[in-house]
Amino acid sequence: MSSVSITRSENSTVKATATHKSAFFDPSTLPWADWVMPGTWFKLLNVNALTGGFSMLLKVSPDNAAAVHGHLGAVEGILLEGGFSYGEDRGRAGHYVYEGAGIRHEPTTHPDGMIMFAVVHGPLAGYHDDGAVAAVVDARLMYELAVAAGAADHIERPSHW
Repeated sequence: MSSVSITRSENSTVKATATHKSAFFDPSTLPWADWVMPGTWFKLLNVNALTGGFSMLLKVSPDNAAAVHGHLGAVEGILLEGGFSYGEDRGRAGHYVYEGAGIRHEPTTHPDGMIMFAVVHGPLAGYHDDGAVAAVVDARLMYELAVAAGAADHIERPSHW
């Protein structure tokens, strides 16, 4: 088995990129804003205007059964508090969750609700009972919801929006 070692060199021609703002942000300074389903709240952390994805903290009330929704891109998350299930498939605080692109599901939170850090790699779609798309939740909508809640000053608005 081989290993790779990367060492710092003072003579390197590769230099660190200068940043125009801090890489760090304290999400506890943001209010929980109403999200797109009853009993859900969010804190928007960032948006990806290229993919329509976004990163957020998601808070869901206890015993909340979400409507069927679909993922146009994968979603990854870490359960920070509480838990949720897809039937018998149950996740708790500390668990990593991966929801593949193209799936449709109906998650239900546990009796203690949940808080999750999520990276959404593409838009989400909500459906009417007849299968027609009722709503598309993408980076732009999430940004607009955060602006309306007074909780988007830390995010640079993409110039083409």
